[in-house]
Amino acid sequence: MLDEATFLRLTRNEADMAFKKRVRCVFEWLQPTDEKVILDCGCGRGFYLNIIRAVSACKLYGLEVDAAIIAKARRNLAHLPDIALVQASIYEQPFGEAQFDGVILSEVLEHIEDDVRGLREVYRVLKPGGVVAITVPNANYPFWWDPINKSLEALGLPPIKRGVFAGIWANHVRLYTKAQLRQVVEAAGFIVEEERAFTHYCFPFIHNLVYGFGKPLLESGVLPERLARAADRTAFDQNDGSLLNPINLGLAILNWFDRPNRLDEPDGRATVNLALKARKPS
Repeated sequence: MLDEATFLRLTRNEADMAFKKRVRCVFEWLQPTDEKVILDCGCGRGFYLNIIRAVSACKLYGLEVDAAIIAKARRNLAHLPDIALVQASIYEQPFGEAQFDGVILSEVLEHIEDDVRGLREVYRVLKPGGVVAITVPNANYPFWWDPINKSLEALGLPPIKRGVFAGIWANHVRLYTKAQLRQVVEAAGFIVEEERAFTHYCFPFIHNLVYGFGKPLLESGVLPERLARAADRTAFDQNDGSLLNPINLGLAILNWFDRPNRLDEPDGRATVNLALKARKPS
């Protein structure tokens, strides 16, 4: 489990307050000690792998289907040892049976058509007794996280799934209720051990600001170096934290909004994420 000082250092550049909660869940549930073998299934740009490698010598694998995205992961992680990145589908993973002690499945299931099939393949590559840490977007999400899509849903209109205004529905097949997530996980053969929901209070339009505008701006390379370092998730040790930097000032405001949020909100409360810890039977 991450101590508080280390967690704050590793996430000091993080503008997505829900992502910070996801990091806490992943570390708490997978406990990435040095002797373990862990797969980030749907590793994206390699952010979890980068954070885990900063505190653990465990063997790490990342799987990503998108060629352009995994190329970015390779650039982000090139300086780090013992991380194997593989381009493949979640449905057809090029790993042996019972290979991993733990699997990260964060913000993945909502992107795939057959979530049970994907989970069964994760089940196959996990060792008996192994744990999968799952996070998905909550169908009951807070209005201010994505006011545009929340308003469209209230009017009975389809959500925006592409472009800068896509919000929480960006490139997603579905969002989940807690019951729906549990159902698909159990259908794949797992034993559900814990469920959580988190990030209720949030800065207005934050999803659009961070992912619709901020991420493309950062990846375009047009930001001055000092601002780019403060906005880059992978560059947490290169940011001096000065509030004279407008990025750091913005992060301080977002952290203020995040103060009342808990890692497990009460049932029925609107939250950005649902999280679930499941185990493959021994």
